[in-house]
Amino acid sequence: MDPTQNPNPVYDIVILGASGFTGKYVVREALKFLQAPSSPLKSLALAGRNPTRLTQSLEWASRPNPPPSSVDILTADTSDPDSLRRLCTQTKLILNCVGPFRIHGDPVVAACADSGCDYLDISGEPEFMERMEAKYHERAQETGSLIVSACGFDSIPAELGLLFNSKQWEPPSVPNQIEAYLALESTKKIAGNFGTYESAVLGVANAEKLKELRRSRPRKPRPSIHGPPAKGPTLENQKKIGLWALKLPSADAVVVRRTLTTLTEKPHGLPGLNESPDQIQKREAFWSAIKPAHFGVKITSKSLFGIFRYVTLGVSLGLLSKFSFGRWLLLKFPSVFSLGWFQKKGPSEEEVESATFKMWFIGRGYSEESLVSEGKTKPPDMEIITRISGPEIGYITTPIALVQCGLIVLGQRESLVKGGVYTPGIVFGSTDIQQRLEDNGISFEVISKNKIQD
Repeated sequence: MDPTQNPNPVYDIVILGASGFTGKYVVREALKFLQAPSSPLKSLALAGRNPTRLTQSLEWASRPNPPPSSVDILTADTSDPDSLRRLCTQTKLILNCVGPFRIHGDPVVAACADSGCDYLDISGEPEFMERMEAKYHERAQETGSLIVSACGFDSIPAELGLLFNSKQWEPPSVPNQIEAYLALESTKKIAGNFGTYESAVLGVANAEKLKELRRSRPRKPRPSIHGPPAKGPTLENQKKIGLWALKLPSADAVVVRRTLTTLTEKPHGLPGLNESPDQIQKREAFWSAIKPAHFGVKITSKSLFGIFRYVTLGVSLGLLSKFSFGRWLLLKFPSVFSLGWFQKKGPSEEEVESATFKMWFIGRGYSEESLVSEGKTKPPDMEIITRISGPEIGYITTPIALVQCGLIVLGQRESLVKGGVYTPGIVFGSTDIQQRLEDNGISFEVISKNKIQD
């Protein structure tokens, strides 16, 4: 074990930001597995700036039962590096729920990378994720700190959805392009998390910084994909799923591309700390069955009016995020500029329970790999449609995904890579993560496999 690591941490998991709106739902999900039979989660603590609010969060998450006395409350602040270093010496794993991550995330990742503590978060912010890789990957490799962002709705369903669709292309067939179509449904009107909205505003405002970061880094090898990407319309009526769809600049697409880039460098996945021969064989067999494809995400609606609302939100962000007064307006009046989709007061429990999502993955490719060999590319002649479905994305699916990733880190650490900054797909793809999600209410289905008729 690396000398920087504490060999006897007090806690298996510390949830940082446990009093936030998403954080308290993560606490509720984690409590289901605390000291449960066969669960590796035996000890848990909640951390944040305000012990009173943390206690209230624990009480809320424990209902209708009294809060467990075994869960400790710890004080830590992302603006106080010493408090974060202390936190890292007390736990095996930090689940970070403190966003926006571009503002609050770096000190937490730094403390984990230095100490060897493992780290997962629910960020959907590409610049933050790529900057953390650039700054801390080598240090985390040295200390054995496994750092994985995007372990919530951004981007577990997208990552696993791509892998699930890719696996359906049995030889000699190969995919060319897999597009994800996201449908959000609810029986009640539900407002999104203000933190997600704030992250989007800041992300658009700092788009140039992301471009600068990418230009400053060495070019990585690109995945070898059969055929060029098809240039589809920005707006389409996708008759296969009965929805209007709009192309979306998406963190999911960025994360998936990073996973496929890592897979290009490591075609058999990431070797684990201390894998058994069976585990090595399983990992290599899984990744050898994955065929890379061009990937994109589209947001959908049953009506053109719904699409108009998405366009209005996008235009507002694009125009106003570029200057400080515009950002102030966007963040001061989120409900106005998002046409009611986001507000500072989070949704009620009833609204959360009423919401669901469906994510279709429409893969187009070739029934024979030879159709795209030697530079001769014919139009795709095969289509495979798969789907992932589940509960509300921000407060139910995100905690389910984050906690299951955490349980894998705790229970299967020897079969995971020693350390480094990675995407969730490359770290968890070959584990039992899909089965775990299915056991917790998220379904994976093959909808159809068809030849495309000319």
